[in-house]
Amino acid sequence: MNIDRTEFIAWMQRIVDRLDILGEAVRKQQNKLNAFDGEELFDNQDLMELLKISPRSLQRYRSSGRLPYYTISGKLYYKNSDVHLFIREHFNNRVIREKPKSDK
Repeated sequence: MNIDRTEFIAWMQRIVDRLDILGEAVRKQQNKLNAFDGEELFDNQDLMELLKISPRSLQRYRSSGRLPYYTISGKLYYKNSDVHLFIREHFNNRVIREKPKSDK
């Protein structure tokens, strides 16, 4: 069975379009699942990527009480507002580095 090129491209385009629709539906559903009181929740992986920290650092922030967390079905979650407050309080020190002056 031979299919001409234009028919093949049309079929592939329909498949890609359908996958895009399904992907968007999955993202919407995921956002609904990752929300609490209308607020987005982050899991450990999301937060480590956002803050660019290690699992140990995240554990240290939790243990010290600096970062509130919630346990749902054995998995840890962090509220968006808590994360933003944590960032404002603990990463507020801005470092400005001056370029060394050259003696020319």
